Amino acid sequence: MLDTSARLLQLLALFQARRYWSGAELAARLEVTSRTLRRDVDRLRSLGYPVNATSGAAGGYQLGAGATLPPLLLDDDEAVAVAVGLRTAASGTISGIEESSLRALSKLQQVLPARLRERVNGLHAFILPLGNRGPVIDADVLTVIAAACSQRAKLRFDYRNRADVPTLRNVEPHRLVHTGRRWYLVAWDLDRADWRTFRLDRIQSGLSQGGSFVPRDPPEGDFVAYATKSVVYNSNEQRARILLEASAAVVGERLPPEFGSIEVLDENRCILETGIHSLDSQSVYLALLGLDFQVLEPPELVERIRWLAERFTHATRIGS
Repeated sequence: MLDTSARLLQLLALFQARRYWSGAELAARLEVTSRTLRRDVDRLRSLGYPVNATSGAAGGYQLGAGATLPPLLLDDDEAVAVAVGLRTAASGTISGIEESSLRALSKLQQVLPARLRERVNGLHAFILPLGNRGPVIDADVLTVIAAACSQRAKLRFDYRNRADVPTLRNVEPHRLVHTGRRWYLVAWDLDRADWRTFRLDRIQSGLSQGGSFVPRDPPEGDFVAYATKSVVYNSNEQRARILLEASAAVVGERLPPEFGSIEVLDENRCILETGIHSLDSQSVYLALLGLDFQVLEPPELVERIRWLAERFTHATRIGS
């Protein structure tokens, strides 16, 4: 039988692996009596772990949230994942958490076994951040908006639109969407009676919560799909439809989510719908995908690609 200290660690690991356990299950796992299990649970409580218990034939135990953060037990892969995540967060798109991330990473590295420390140090040594090219948002803004989404609380904030014009917005926040470079809020705009997507870095002062609201069904059935279309189309005057001779999975691996939406035709073809910032840049980008494609619309993009093809052909003949 395990000694008391080892058994407490095993009991804690079981609680963190699954939210709820019956008393009989835990006693069987630990190979102890119900009385010993109750004593072990009391010892965990004395260490700051809030273990909730229910009585009766179907009674059991559940690890709850306490006033302070007790120590966590992580397996090898979890520890490495947390270390990499903390390093990434320190140079990401959210300001105000860099120092906290590095402090937490330092604490984690101090207690990592040598074998895991080598894995983590190897990852940190050979994974270099290219640098954040997107706007940075304030961690407090992100926290307030996420809480409003969770609590179904209306929000009011000052916002600068694409034309850099300040506006006051009253919304029902539903979801936060992150593309890797930018953060967006998908919300129901109360003054415009319609769905809108807001870039978090354009939210100015005056962020405050209001009354509660009843959640609405996602626009077009999916928050992420709506945000993708909104980001792609609303920021561009012209749209394009491209037939790609590749599966949607292959195209999805080569294009960032904010580039456009993908419609599956069959296992070897799909249609990309995207906005056009520039006919030239769009033409070159499509060529560099390394996939056969056909422009369905607009005709201006077809003509631009044809013109560029003639230019490139002419360039290869010079000096020959």
